[in-house]
Amino acid sequence: MWLSDIAKVDLEPTVDLSCAKYEYTDALLCHDDELEGRRIAFILYLVPPWDESLGGTLDLYNTDEHFQPQQIVKSLVPSWNTLAFFEVSPVSYHQVSEVLSEGKCRLSVSGWFHGPSLARPARYFEPLLPRTPHIPRDHEILYDWISPAYLDISFQAQIQEEFEERSEILLKSFFKAEKFEKVCEALEKGDLEWISQGPPNKRFYEKAEEGRLPDILRECMELFRSEALFLLLSNFTGLKLHFLAPSDEEEDEEKEIIGTSNVEAGPGHSSFKPESRESSPRSSSDTTQNKAESESEDEEPKNRSSVPTCKGELRFWKNGHYTLVHDIKNTEFALDLLLYCGCEGWEAEYGGFTSYIAKGEDEELLTVNPENNSLALVFRDKETLKFVKYINHRSLERKNTNQSRAGFWDFSFVYYE
Repeated sequence: MWLSDIAKVDLEPTVDLSCAKYEYTDALLCHDDELEGRRIAFILYLVPPWDESLGGTLDLYNTDEHFQPQQIVKSLVPSWNTLAFFEVSPVSYHQVSEVLSEGKCRLSVSGWFHGPSLARPARYFEPLLPRTPHIPRDHEILYDWISPAYLDISFQAQIQEEFEERSEILLKSFFKAEKFEKVCEALEKGDLEWISQGPPNKRFYEKAEEGRLPDILRECMELFRSEALFLLLSNFTGLKLHFLAPSDEEEDEEKEIIGTSNVEAGPGHSSFKPESRESSPRSSSDTTQNKAESESEDEEPKNRSSVPTCKGELRFWKNGHYTLVHDIKNTEFALDLLLYCGCEGWEAEYGGFTSYIAKGEDEELLTVNPENNSLALVFRDKETLKFVKYINHRSLERKNTNQSRAGFWDFSFVYYE
């Protein structure tokens, strides 16, 4: 066989074949094509006259010492009746860049020739973001930052009741207006140090270097790690994120006492059933086409009596950024927190929303769209994965209107009981 002789690979008669059509803003993110028996990938291009400015290039990545993709080292521009092929291996990472033409489509016939599988290297496990217990900041920090309505005990009870029913909630105008304005001003100045996050088969966005943050942003990060906020989140969700939050046993005991005094019980943690499928985030959103990497953990479940912890980062999102869903085992329940900045005028068609899906399924359970000064809380069970949808070229239209930038920021934290 001609291809077998050129590639020096023993190939079988089996061939997979399909047709792909990429239109404006379509892309295929970084992956390696590896599947049992695949040995040679090929693409026959059936495109009109095409150049690099139209996007849709086949981008090839190099890899690091852990066989993880690093950066694009070669880009192939589609051309009519041209055949591209490469060997499928543990390092055959590639992508199809976003199509930027509104008038032309990238049409191709592609597939794989099969043969004996290659041995894979040992699986590499990334170091995880460090988790920390709360830091000792009292309730005064809440009065400085948070809108007074959310500090009202009766309103917190309403929030908890809704959260326990749906496992998610969006709290609008969460920060005081003057504090939120100062945070946005600090982000707008552009003198922060941003670090690109990868590898690209899992994620691509920018993370702020915390050691270089201006005071207002450093204080904001401290707020999300503070003892006072851990307790507030306990009140919002019914989760035991602080020693003052009632445990399941204490809730049951309280209900027995209340029952004997003929007083109606208020919303509490005992009505929250995280093991139940009904407690998973729900949404009527359309099915997403973004396949890729979750931020789930490959760790043993934490003991219920352990100290509550959190991890978090300040992130910047713009055209080309995303996170992907992958197959790392998720063994923990977690509370996700997102607070958005600089996303006025952001449209869902740009991408950048956080999508939650059930493991092994495509249909979305919930979509969290960027919304200024809104705090999103989502409780994830062991079967729920999340990703941030690829931000496409349409997002640049926002910069050409009345916006000063084409991206936005978020404070992203995860809390564990």
